[in-house]
Amino acid sequence: MALLDVKGVHAGYGGAPVLNGVDIAIDAGDIGVIVGPNGAGKSTTLKAIFGLLKVSAGEILLDGTDIANSEPDRLVPMGLSFVPQEFNVFTSMSVNENFEMGAYIRRDDFSGLLVSIYDMFPDLKAKRNQKAGELSGGQRQMVAMGRALMCGPKILMLDEPSAGLSPRYMSEIFGQVTKIAQSGVAVLMVEQNARQALGLASKGFVLAGGKNRFTGTGQELLDDPEVAKSFLGG
Repeated sequence: MALLDVKGVHAGYGGAPVLNGVDIAIDAGDIGVIVGPNGAGKSTTLKAIFGLLKVSAGEILLDGTDIANSEPDRLVPMGLSFVPQEFNVFTSMSVNENFEMGAYIRRDDFSGLLVSIYDMFPDLKAKRNQKAGELSGGQRQMVAMGRALMCGPKILMLDEPSAGLSPRYMSEIFGQVTKIAQSGVAVLMVEQNARQALGLASKGFVLAGGKNRFTGTGQELLDDPEVAKSFLGG
């Protein structure tokens, strides 16, 4: 049984369908990457999983429990974290305060986890008392990811984590995604930088028209000439 198993999910906005039967399955330690053209339903899939959008049909199983249409505040304690593309940090709070906010559901001593997250994002160590709104885009993305990890998730979902970042920070963010997966946390991310992201992926999902067009390992999708021609620019 997959850790996260999305089966035939349909969802949309205001009655207009966007997802028309999406299937996603990932296990602990997987890096799942969702790619496809604009309007394919990539970000909508993450929102549907996280309870931000009503699912009209299908199942979303987390550790075997159907979580479709559950509230986000129920899903976080179950082990699901989500970092949206925008407005993903508390800009008026310091880096350290952002991380502490991420641990709001914990009742244990999380000081060791805090140390490990600063080790994971060394750029933030010297800026721990600086307001998140004063950081660069890449550093803010690291704060958002670190905060999402503070609740100890089983699955970390990222919506366009490299959007608008310099090549240096894109490479750094992708490097941290690999480390997060190696720690046993599953990562499911939507990415426009499809080639680079599929290069990391243990599972890849190409969406078009709100449904799966291709599913395979990241390398299988990179090697597929039809995927390359239609979705990766040749």
